[in-house]
Amino acid sequence: MTRAAWMILAATLPLAAQPKLLVNAKLDTRSAAGGLDREFQALLASTPQPAWIAYSVPSTRTMALGCEFVSHDGAWWSTGTVHLEPPDRALILFRVAAGALERIRALSPDCEIDAGDTPFHWLTDVQPAESIALLAGFATRELPLASAVGAIAVHGDPAADRALDRFASSGQLDTLRQRAIAYLGSARGRHGFEVLKGLIESDPDERIRTRAVDLLISLSESGKDAKVRAQAVRELGHKRDPKAVAAIGAALDKDTDLAVQRAACGALQSLPDGAGIPRLIQLARETHNQQLRRQAMGSLQNSHDPRALAFFEDVLKR
Repeated sequence: MTRAAWMILAATLPLAAQPKLLVNAKLDTRSAAGGLDREFQALLASTPQPAWIAYSVPSTRTMALGCEFVSHDGAWWSTGTVHLEPPDRALILFRVAAGALERIRALSPDCEIDAGDTPFHWLTDVQPAESIALLAGFATRELPLASAVGAIAVHGDPAADRALDRFASSGQLDTLRQRAIAYLGSARGRHGFEVLKGLIESDPDERIRTRAVDLLISLSESGKDAKVRAQAVRELGHKRDPKAVAAIGAALDKDTDLAVQRAACGALQSLPDGAGIPRLIQLARETHNQQLRRQAMGSLQNSHDPRALAFFEDVLKR
């Protein structure tokens, strides 16, 4: 069937019936109301040739959901839809062959999907918690490990948090822990932030604590929610790591949200051993924002640091 014919067919079916743009596919639509795992295993056992099994679930509205990426002269870009606002659903796709799972993908529902003239089993009536349970069963296997954990992370369901928490806990394979922690930091919002905070404070593995700090820094720089960025910056104010000091300074310099900037100012005051005093003095001298200047001056006054006292003496002499 041609692409145009598929697009006409898609327009005549309910939105949840199949992907919006599906080409070169031998489409088979069936319900998973009787249980996703049951339907998945039945398809797996009855599909010796390469095929795809797919469905959609509510998503976390993450920008991580994209289409195919291509490279030219070292530059990468997506050939699919550019989302100004993240999609509210995710497509979860499994490639199977000879009764075994080969690959897992999570895509935007607006991607054009070319199935390569293979069978394409589209499942309706999928419950998000059942999808997460199915993916969790594959997450500890070496081959599809990374993609299974990532697919769980895009689910807009609390069961995804619980699954990732379990994978991130001590006693799990190190590779699985690292990936789960990465997705908790990048895709699970406030919950992910709290998990990172707990790992930094109490995890017995130094590598995990270091990784959590790095992810917290990333969250302070690129978290989509200003409240989450502000929380991340405040938490960095308790770390001795020089990278944390630099990240707090970056929040002051680059973040356009005043609440995040004020959180960064407070974090400078909280840094151990007065590590934030030089930057507070610089802020008090140079900022044009009166709220930040007053906050910096108050922090310096409360610090009783000799460098702060010297700063005030210099100000009074002018």
